[in-house]
Amino acid sequence: MVRDGYIYGISLLAVAAALKWLTGYWVWGLAPVLLAAFFLWFFRDPQRTIPAGQGLIVSPGDGLVTETTAIMTPDGARQRISIFLSVFDVHVNRAPIGGVLSQVRYRKGQFLNAMNPVSAERNEQNTVTVRGLGADAGFEVTFKQIAGLLARRIVFRCDQGQSVERGQRVGLIKFGSRVDVVIPSSAVLQVKVGERVKGGTSVLASMPQGESS
Repeated sequence: MVRDGYIYGISLLAVAAALKWLTGYWVWGLAPVLLAAFFLWFFRDPQRTIPAGQGLIVSPGDGLVTETTAIMTPDGARQRISIFLSVFDVHVNRAPIGGVLSQVRYRKGQFLNAMNPVSAERNEQNTVTVRGLGADAGFEVTFKQIAGLLARRIVFRCDQGQSVERGQRVGLIKFGSRVDVVIPSSAVLQVKVGERVKGGTSVLASMPQGESS
């Protein structure tokens, strides 16, 4: 479980105990107890089996694939995969490939509904570029942690220049949110719109033989 779950859960249980002590009735502590249970569940952090193989790009988060599209960036043609994380999904984020964090850029913004495509540009977000190494050498992947209507805090626990492994935990977005993954135009998609994916486990795309080494 993410540490935040214990902080919220224990605090609310303490509130429930205080209300019971002050009033003499447990019914007054029912709401805090239910909230504590929700936070302990929301901040769950299940173990995941990370797929091995050359040039695999795994999902940075759990959720629903809402878009796969070709885009143009200052660095040329790319593909973008958008994943919507509802309040019911695991919100721990993981590295899509193994490599070095060549850029980490946080930007303040709005808190529009994460299902709205405009949120990718206007909402508060943290953009991370991973330059592949080892089995993922020869290409890079950028992913955005995007705050949503309910999300009010983006957490990223790694620093620019740090090395990460494929599927490694790197942070989380609190409550409903969105993750966008920008991959090479030559990558072969393994998911489609409407599919549900799991962070660190689901393969979003793979690089053709010879392009990831």
